[in-house]
Amino acid sequence: MSRIDALLKNYASYVRLPWDRSLPPAQRVWFAVYDPSDERRLRLRLPNFELATREAHHGWRCCDLTDAFPRWMASHDYRESYFESPEDLQNPHPGFEEYVANIVRAELEKGDDQTVVAVVGVASLFGFMKVSRLVELVEDSIRGRLLVFFPGTYENNLYRFLDARDGWNYHAVPITATGGLQ
Repeated sequence: MSRIDALLKNYASYVRLPWDRSLPPAQRVWFAVYDPSDERRLRLRLPNFELATREAHHGWRCCDLTDAFPRWMASHDYRESYFESPEDLQNPHPGFEEYVANIVRAELEKGDDQTVVAVVGVASLFGFMKVSRLVELVEDSIRGRLLVFFPGTYENNLYRFLDARDGWNYHAVPITATGGLQ
């Protein structure tokens, strides 16, 4: 069984469990952790994650952030200046962080307390925004569950984004290919 198939199997088992509606929004976050080299395989299997969610009698919304930075930059008044002097672009840029958070919030608002909002494409945020910051900005809008497809690792209660950053300890529920729910 491939790593993505194993992740899907573990996710399908987890999404079928009863949902505790009394959880605070920050604890309604799931991270589906996968090896960054499996990005294309994961995207190919997204319809299967949706199917598993719907078979568990939950709604599904998908939010793709892959092109969030170029869309934001294209609409930015100072884009030409940034292209001439990229070092002038504040990193992280509060305007970009809010732009991305608004994309995710819009999907969260379309769902209800029985909807999974799946976020893909967070690898494209690397160098521009931390995933932990995104979750922090949107957590108050989570009604059902926020599923972040997270390219990286999870071990010893630490998430490492793309295996490149120092890890951080977040209270999201990790779902992995090897251990299911950790």
